[in-house]
Amino acid sequence: MNADKQDNKFKYKELTAKIIEIFYRVYNKLGYGFLEKVYENALMIEFKKEGIPALAQAPIKVYYDDREIIGEYSADILVDNKVIVEIKATKRLVEDNEAQLLNYLRATDIEVGLLFNFGPQPEIKRKAFDNHRKRNIKNHDNLRLSAS
Repeated sequence: MNADKQDNKFKYKELTAKIIEIFYRVYNKLGYGFLEKVYENALMIEFKKEGIPALAQAPIKVYYDDREIIGEYSADILVDNKVIVEIKATKRLVEDNEAQLLNYLRATDIEVGLLFNFGPQPEIKRKAFDNHRKRNIKNHDNLRLSAS
């Protein structure tokens, strides 16, 4: 497979690179030890400075059998309606953190997510979940997830 085709599969490469740059800018200014909300607010300020549209606490509803809402939760930041950013401020990332981000991706039409940890050492995980795969899974499940 040639490099051009590989780059096409890496969705929103420039946007995710800019988001990661902003993460490091905030991390370098604030360091470790604040609550997640402080980092969220700082990221939102930086997105605004860069002219990147972002929504904090983007609501997501979970439906069962296409009828009943069985839960609601919020992604920390939705950037340009393309990338979900989940923020942690813990000593290190664990599998549960990655599972949370994957569930957010599964629950929406958003295909790319970034997990940021403002821990003693900065950590980043990038996750992708293709919408075609989501439709195949939803066709086999009674659980339907959707963004508000």
